[in-house]
Amino acid sequence: MIPSLNAAEIDAAIHKIADEIRSNYPDETIAIIGIHSRGDEVAERICTILAEQDREILYGTLDISLYRDDFEHMRENPKLQGSDIPFSIDDAVVILVDDVLFTGRTIRAALDALADYGRAGRVELAVLIDRGHREMPIQANYVGIFLATDRHDHVIVSLEGADGEDKVEIHSKA
Repeated sequence: MIPSLNAAEIDAAIHKIADEIRSNYPDETIAIIGIHSRGDEVAERICTILAEQDREILYGTLDISLYRDDFEHMRENPKLQGSDIPFSIDDAVVILVDDVLFTGRTIRAALDALADYGRAGRVELAVLIDRGHREMPIQANYVGIFLATDRHDHVIVSLEGADGEDKVEIHSKA
Protein backbone atom coordinates (compact mmCIF):
# COMPACT_ATOMS: atom_id res chain seq x y z
CA MET A 1 0.00 0.00 0.00
CA ILE A 2 1.33 3.40 -1.00
CA PRO A 3 -0.07 6.42 0.91
CA SER A 4 -1.13 8.95 -1.62
CA LEU A 5 -3.28 11.88 -0.50
CA ASN A 6 -4.19 13.36 2.86
CA ALA A 7 -7.22 15.37 4.00
CA ALA A 8 -5.65 18.76 3.18
CA GLU A 9 -4.84 17.66 -0.37
CA ILE A 10 -8.35 16.32 -0.88
CA ASP A 11 -9.85 19.57 0.43
CA ALA A 12 -7.62 21.62 -1.89
CA ALA A 13 -8.66 19.46 -4.85
CA ILE A 14 -12.37 19.95 -4.08
CA HIS A 15 -11.86 23.71 -3.76
CA LYS A 16 -10.03 23.70 -7.11
CA ILE A 17 -12.99 22.00 -8.78
CA ALA A 18 -15.47 24.43 -7.19
CA ASP A 19 -13.38 27.43 -8.26
CA GLU A 20 -13.29 26.21 -11.88
CA ILE A 21 -17.04 25.61 -11.91
CA ARG A 22 -17.63 29.07 -10.41
CA SER A 23 -15.40 30.58 -13.08
CA ASN A 24 -17.26 28.83 -15.91
CA TYR A 25 -20.74 29.50 -14.50
CA PRO A 26 -20.56 32.72 -12.46
CA ASP A 27 -24.30 33.47 -12.50
CA GLU A 28 -26.16 30.46 -13.90
CA THR A 29 -28.12 28.02 -11.81
CA ILE A 30 -26.37 24.68 -12.07
CA ALA A 31 -27.30 21.19 -10.98
CA ILE A 32 -24.60 19.19 -9.22
CA ILE A 33 -25.36 15.47 -9.18
CA GLY A 34 -23.10 13.10 -7.26
CA ILE A 35 -22.74 9.45 -8.22
CA HIS A 36 -23.15 6.97 -5.35
CA SER A 37 -20.99 6.18 -3.56
CA ARG A 38 -18.38 8.77 -2.69
CA GLY A 39 -19.13 10.98 -5.70
CA ASP A 40 -22.18 12.16 -3.81
CA GLU A 41 -20.05 13.33 -0.87
CA VAL A 42 -17.61 15.12 -3.19
CA ALA A 43 -20.61 16.76 -4.92
CA GLU A 44 -22.07 17.86 -1.60
CA ARG A 45 -18.79 19.51 -0.62
CA ILE A 46 -18.61 21.29 -3.98
CA CYS A 47 -22.17 22.56 -3.45
CA THR A 48 -21.28 23.85 0.00
CA ILE A 49 -18.36 25.83 -1.41
CA LEU A 50 -20.42 27.22 -4.29
CA ALA A 51 -23.34 28.12 -2.00
CA GLU A 52 -21.04 30.49 -0.09
CA GLN A 53 -21.65 32.82 -3.05
CA ASP A 54 -25.33 32.96 -2.11
CA ARG A 55 -26.40 31.51 -5.45
CA GLU A 56 -28.82 28.76 -6.30
CA ILE A 57 -27.18 25.37 -6.59
CA LEU A 58 -29.32 22.30 -7.19
CA TYR A 59 -28.03 19.10 -5.61
CA GLY A 60 -28.95 15.52 -6.35
CA THR A 61 -27.60 12.00 -6.13
CA LEU A 62 -27.57 9.25 -8.72
CA ASP A 63 -27.48 5.48 -8.17
CA ILE A 64 -26.11 3.76 -11.26
CA SER A 65 -26.12 0.18 -9.95
CA LEU A 66 -28.71 -1.08 -12.43
CA TYR A 67 -26.97 0.62 -15.37
CA ARG A 68 -23.52 -0.91 -14.91
CA ASP A 69 -22.11 -3.37 -17.42
CA ASP A 70 -20.00 -5.25 -14.88
CA PHE A 71 -21.89 -7.76 -12.79
CA GLU A 72 -18.72 -8.17 -10.73
CA HIS A 73 -19.53 -4.78 -9.15
CA MET A 74 -22.97 -6.00 -8.07
CA ARG A 75 -21.36 -8.84 -6.10
CA GLU A 76 -19.07 -6.39 -4.31
CA ASN A 77 -21.73 -3.76 -3.66
CA PRO A 78 -25.21 -5.23 -4.21
CA LYS A 79 -26.96 -2.55 -2.15
CA LEU A 80 -29.13 -0.20 -4.20
CA GLN A 81 -28.89 3.30 -2.78
CA GLY A 82 -31.56 5.06 -4.78
CA SER A 83 -31.30 8.27 -6.74
CA ASP A 84 -32.56 11.59 -5.44
CA ILE A 85 -32.94 14.27 -8.10
CA PRO A 86 -35.75 16.51 -6.79
CA PHE A 87 -35.70 18.93 -9.74
CA SER A 88 -36.08 18.83 -13.51
CA ILE A 89 -32.86 18.41 -15.44
CA ASP A 90 -34.51 19.40 -18.73
CA ASP A 91 -32.35 22.08 -20.37
CA ALA A 92 -30.27 22.41 -17.17
CA VAL A 93 -26.50 22.61 -16.84
CA VAL A 94 -25.72 19.36 -15.01
CA ILE A 95 -22.35 18.58 -13.53
CA LEU A 96 -21.95 14.90 -12.71
CA VAL A 97 -19.48 14.28 -9.89
CA ASP A 98 -17.54 11.13 -9.07
CA ASP A 99 -14.59 10.36 -6.86
CA VAL A 100 -12.33 8.51 -9.34
CA LEU A 101 -12.30 8.45 -13.13
CA PHE A 102 -10.68 5.28 -14.38
CA THR A 103 -12.00 3.27 -17.35
CA GLY A 104 -14.98 5.55 -18.04
CA ARG A 105 -17.54 2.80 -17.61
CA THR A 106 -19.06 4.30 -14.45
CA ILE A 107 -19.63 7.58 -16.25
CA ARG A 108 -21.19 5.78 -19.23
CA ALA A 109 -23.61 4.14 -16.82
CA ALA A 110 -24.29 7.49 -15.11
CA LEU A 111 -25.14 9.13 -18.44
CA ASP A 112 -27.59 6.31 -19.18
CA ALA A 113 -29.18 6.68 -15.74
CA LEU A 114 -29.33 10.47 -16.04
CA ALA A 115 -31.18 10.20 -19.36
CA ASP A 116 -34.08 8.60 -17.48
CA TYR A 117 -34.59 11.94 -15.70
CA GLY A 118 -34.83 14.07 -18.82
CA ARG A 119 -32.69 15.83 -21.35
CA ALA A 120 -30.12 18.14 -19.83
CA GLY A 121 -29.05 21.20 -21.76
CA ARG A 122 -25.42 20.37 -21.02
CA VAL A 123 -23.68 17.66 -18.99
CA GLU A 124 -20.16 18.08 -17.66
CA LEU A 125 -18.03 15.84 -15.48
CA ALA A 126 -16.11 16.67 -12.31
CA VAL A 127 -13.88 14.09 -10.63
CA LEU A 128 -11.78 14.26 -7.50
CA ILE A 129 -9.14 11.98 -9.07
CA ASP A 130 -8.35 11.16 -12.69
CA ARG A 131 -6.10 8.11 -12.76
CA GLY A 132 -6.11 7.50 -16.52
CA HIS A 133 -6.41 4.10 -18.25
CA ARG A 134 -9.65 4.77 -20.19
CA GLU A 135 -11.57 2.07 -21.97
CA MET A 136 -14.17 4.54 -23.24
CA PRO A 137 -13.85 8.00 -24.82
CA ILE A 138 -14.74 9.93 -21.68
CA GLN A 139 -12.85 12.79 -20.11
CA ALA A 140 -13.57 15.08 -17.17
CA ASN A 141 -14.16 18.82 -17.51
CA TYR A 142 -12.99 19.39 -13.92
CA VAL A 143 -10.26 17.36 -12.23
CA GLY A 144 -9.06 17.87 -8.68
CA ILE A 145 -5.94 15.70 -8.98
CA PHE A 146 -4.32 13.73 -11.78
CA LEU A 147 -2.90 10.62 -10.14
CA ALA A 148 -0.34 8.43 -11.91
CA THR A 149 -1.17 4.78 -11.35
CA ASP A 150 -0.47 1.41 -12.86
CA ARG A 151 -3.44 -0.13 -14.68
CA HIS A 152 -3.79 -2.87 -12.06
CA ASP A 153 -3.47 -0.66 -8.98
CA HIS A 154 -6.49 -0.08 -6.76
CA VAL A 155 -7.20 3.52 -5.77
CA ILE A 156 -9.08 3.58 -2.46
CA VAL A 157 -10.83 6.85 -1.62
CA SER A 158 -11.96 7.32 1.97
CA LEU A 159 -14.10 10.34 2.83
CA GLU A 160 -15.13 11.76 6.20
CA GLY A 161 -18.87 11.22 5.75
CA ALA A 162 -18.68 7.64 4.52
CA ASP A 163 -15.49 6.41 6.14
CA GLY A 164 -14.65 8.70 9.06
CA GLU A 165 -11.56 10.29 7.47
CA ASP A 166 -10.34 11.82 4.22
CA LYS A 167 -7.50 9.95 2.51
CA VAL A 168 -6.59 8.25 -0.71
CA GLU A 169 -4.41 5.17 -0.89
CA ILE A 170 -3.00 3.26 -3.81
CA HIS A 171 -2.85 -0.49 -3.37
CA SER A 172 -0.36 -1.85 -5.85
CA LYS A 173 -0.88 -5.27 -7.43
CA ALA A 174 2.85 -5.57 -8.14
